Amino acid sequence: MIIVIVPFCVLLAIILIKKIPYIGGNITAGLLITGLLALLMGGIYNPVQWLQAWVDGIDRIAWVMCLTIFGSLYAETQVRMGTMDTVLNVMRAKFGRSPRGLIVCIVLALCIAGSLLGDAVAASTVIGVLIIRSLAEMELTGEQIACTIVMGASLGSIMPPVTQSVFLSASLVGVDPTDVTKIAYFTVGLGIIICCLYVAYGFIKIKSLPEDLIPKETAGQILKKNWPVLVPLILLVTIILLRLIFKVDLITTIFDFILKPLAQIKILKGLTNLIVFTMIIVTIVSCFYSSVRKNLGDTMKTGILNVKNSIFVQGSAGLMLGAFYAAGQIEAVKNFALGLNQHLLKLGGAVALNLIGMLTGSQSTAQNSIFAFFGPALIEAGVDPVKAAIVGSHIAASGQGMPPADLTCFVVCGLVGGILSKKVDPVKTMLLNLPMCIYLFVVGCIFMYI
Repeated sequence: MIIVIVPFCVLLAIILIKKIPYIGGNITAGLLITGLLALLMGGIYNPVQWLQAWVDGIDRIAWVMCLTIFGSLYAETQVRMGTMDTVLNVMRAKFGRSPRGLIVCIVLALCIAGSLLGDAVAASTVIGVLIIRSLAEMELTGEQIACTIVMGASLGSIMPPVTQSVFLSASLVGVDPTDVTKIAYFTVGLGIIICCLYVAYGFIKIKSLPEDLIPKETAGQILKKNWPVLVPLILLVTIILLRLIFKVDLITTIFDFILKPLAQIKILKGLTNLIVFTMIIVTIVSCFYSSVRKNLGDTMKTGILNVKNSIFVQGSAGLMLGAFYAAGQIEAVKNFALGLNQHLLKLGGAVALNLIGMLTGSQSTAQNSIFAFFGPALIEAGVDPVKAAIVGSHIAASGQGMPPADLTCFVVCGLVGGILSKKVDPVKTMLLNLPMCIYLFVVGCIFMYI
């Protein structure tokens, strides 16, 4: 196990000790150095073999990287079209005529945005600027406003169809993400209901809405005026639901002549993931809208820049993951897991996964650094791979939202504070977020035992 422990400790040291010159706190550097160290400790000294390991690792998570890129491009087209504005306004008009009804609509709109954009920060920014003053008029504190936004966007970001945490977790244990997303719809959906009740009954004190928050148009009028911007969204949801519920795979049926050849090419086969390819199709459809087409270059540029850092991290994680497989670390963990008490393995791994999410503020870092070991170990301990993927995605997401380093929380608190011209404490906001985080952690632990 020494070939596992040393690289793991080096990774944690680089990520957490920011005083290390040049590389301290740099996640990308930590993943790259850990991968190279793992190769050396596994007796692999040939640079050609290093490159082969890197290609193999990136090939394993290529579809996650493709999802990140094309999910961001799709998200940017929807921002330009005003899709989320329309969704929020329709929900407000239909259900938001009371304080509790309005805050539930806001949470649901944030969840929808998060599930379509696949990123909590993006969803918080896109929807947050629209509803911060509305929440303030309902007499919520700055921290309660930030908590509402963070919880809705965070739960949305792990809700399919665009859910990087679930897809990455499925990739790390080598299972079809479709089976995992079916479960995630239920587990995350239940979390959304719990959080809606939490904010509606925990934060709302007023009895009636201020006059200016009551919609002047009906939901039907808003839809009649803005329905064209919803076409790409409806197309995306329809394709996914047809496959999940009715087993009708339109993408494979229509585009099999493209998917088959691509599936034979390393890394590029990531484009053949059905969610990824669906995102590409709806992005192309979105480009026919004048609001996107007239600024197409800027839209594409912004979409890529939004995920540039994530792609660098994922590429570095690809080297580390490929190194772990090539140099024997994964096999060593599997063998070690067979000799452990199952309860010790499960609970110790869950705590470690959660802790790295807490300390780095990143679900993907927790998964790449811990679940790369923990996932295969769970499977060796007898946990079904699909359930193991749920464990990895939910527990990593729970750690990301806890104090002291939730990135989404810092971004949203700055946004709320700037718009309302008041100080909003991010740590207090993270503490208000704890019910959501505890729920996700408990769900992950349950799936280790059922």
